[in-house]
Amino acid sequence: MANTYVNAKVDLTATSVTTLYTCATSTTAIVKSIIVSEDSGNADTITLTLTSGSDVYSIYKTKAISANGTTELLTAPLIVQASEILKVNAATANRLHVIASILEIT
Repeated sequence: MANTYVNAKVDLTATSVTTLYTCATSTTAIVKSIIVSEDSGNADTITLTLTSGSDVYSIYKTKAISANGTTELLTAPLIVQASEILKVNAATANRLHVIASILEIT
């Protein structure tokens, strides 16, 4: 088994659902951290989901992020299995940046 540390990052420039991270085939990922930063001076909200096949699971639904604030979304590691997808979307465009720290195990 090989362990690789990676990060996934996205600037939410639109309000559409955006892929943050897709777990590769034959890989298990341990998401250690998901940090959200608001950089426009306006409070906003973020939604975080996990897609597995055609099923969508809500992790956070409209989580408040304070103006100019930074929020850690996870209080414990999150396991993401092969082909599962972490997706995010913001209520307002051009306000939120998201960074995930991930350990991939192949």
